[in-house]
Amino acid sequence: MSKFFSQKHSRLIPYTPGEQPKNMRYIKLNTNESPYPPSKKAIEEASRQAELLRLYPDPECSALREDIAAYYGVEKENVVLSNGSDEILNFAFIAYGDKEHPFVFPDITYGFYSVFAEVNNIPYEEIPLEDDFTINFDRYTGINKNIVIANPNAPTGIFAPLSEIERVVSSNPENIVIVDEAYIDFGGETAIPLTKKYDNLIVVQTFSKSRSMAGARLGFCVASKELCRDLNTIRYSINPYNINRMTLAAGSGAIKDKEYFERNRQEIIKTREKTAEALLEMGFTLLPSKTNFLFAKSECISGEELYKKLRENGILVRHFTGERICEYNRITIGTPDEMETFVNTVKNILKD
Repeated sequence: MSKFFSQKHSRLIPYTPGEQPKNMRYIKLNTNESPYPPSKKAIEEASRQAELLRLYPDPECSALREDIAAYYGVEKENVVLSNGSDEILNFAFIAYGDKEHPFVFPDITYGFYSVFAEVNNIPYEEIPLEDDFTINFDRYTGINKNIVIANPNAPTGIFAPLSEIERVVSSNPENIVIVDEAYIDFGGETAIPLTKKYDNLIVVQTFSKSRSMAGARLGFCVASKELCRDLNTIRYSINPYNINRMTLAAGSGAIKDKEYFERNRQEIIKTREKTAEALLEMGFTLLPSKTNFLFAKSECISGEELYKKLRENGILVRHFTGERICEYNRITIGTPDEMETFVNTVKNILKD
């Protein structure tokens, strides 16, 4: 760090993104991107806006908010858009966290939560997952603290039933509960309907995974109108033009193309289950996944060694170094051909 870097950030440990190779020689199964291109409708809508890039985008993002509201059965005023779901999560930490209002989240979850807390000088507590990597919701019930729960969780892939989410939300009425649903479309059930019942719930989603728009950076949340006004206060104070014209248009095209979305979603789920069966046959231990990835380990090879061997063979997966998960690798679901190559490569590695 330079001598000018503020001491208040001197202990900050930034989030580490997954590797993005520049030469694209690898089969990329490490960053949970979709293996399929965006909807043609999304591309067409974005292309129409390219000629208007000299003009600022709509700061209210009205058209896309209306499309999202219609899709989920809420009102436009219940939707806030963001530059990727990370931005809306950060807005929420800023809006609701301070020394008197700490945040709580699992110790094994999306790595950005602790970064948001640290960078905004918000106290936080990490509650350990159970031995089977599930969340013990008793430890979040009636704790009178702000709570963030990724559902399904990452990197474990485990989905918790909505009854548990509702128990946490209803028992902490004076605090914010954020449910991060980045992977909800791959087998989970969204908590968005609960936002009509509870005024302390924020449900966050993204277009990065199931709608094939990771490069566009588009996220959103659904919450009560009052909470959305809070978040927009932060948004307008930081970056009122946070979504560019082309991304807004692509988002509308994507969410209207329900047939394409459903086909891709089902194909990824089908490929996930086929890959899981193959890994189980090879003796791997897998956590139950409702995401577009698998979290797997083998007794025959360490997690780090398998990661390195796969990389040598042109396949990238995500390896974590945390003590409890260092034997696991997170494997994004690619196309059927990519996953067949992955499975055959693993077989050869284990054989050697």
